[in-house]
Amino acid sequence: MKAPIPIHGPAWLNEFKAFVLRGNVVDLAVGIIIGAAFTAIVSSLVEDIFNPLLGLLIGGIDFSNWFITLKGEHAATLAEARRVGAVTLNVGVFLNAIIKFVIVAFAVFWVVKTLSKLYVKEEKVTGPSLTETLLTEIRDELRDGPARLAAPAGLPTGPAAGPAPGP
Repeated sequence: MKAPIPIHGPAWLNEFKAFVLRGNVVDLAVGIIIGAAFTAIVSSLVEDIFNPLLGLLIGGIDFSNWFITLKGEHAATLAEARRVGAVTLNVGVFLNAIIKFVIVAFAVFWVVKTLSKLYVKEEKVTGPSLTETLLTEIRDELRDGPARLAAPAGLPTGPAAGPAPGP
């Protein structure tokens, strides 16, 4: 990636520009935008599909209106309680949030699991890499000892070679 164009002014401004223009920050921004859209879909799924079905199964309870009035007059719906200014514990809203979290976590689990399988398949290589080959050769050279490194190829080594020439 090219170095960011310097901006005249405080040094932190150049650092901020370099930070924002890194690929990871852009990827994060895209992830947040997609996550927000996904959250809207999950919210609709929970509030418009799951909650009515769960409410029907457990006797017609609407989770979004399941609340406890702590202070003020009791109202039939949460919207009405908020309108009159009652202090409430919104148990149903909290349950909706838990259901949404579980759905999002489940979806993210499967996305990560699928991407991990794809990534591992791409990494599989037949045979050792160039780095592994070079490291193996270096290890073998070091294991054979300094005698192999000191003598040029083709010349005898050891006691039969005779005394080393001296000055």
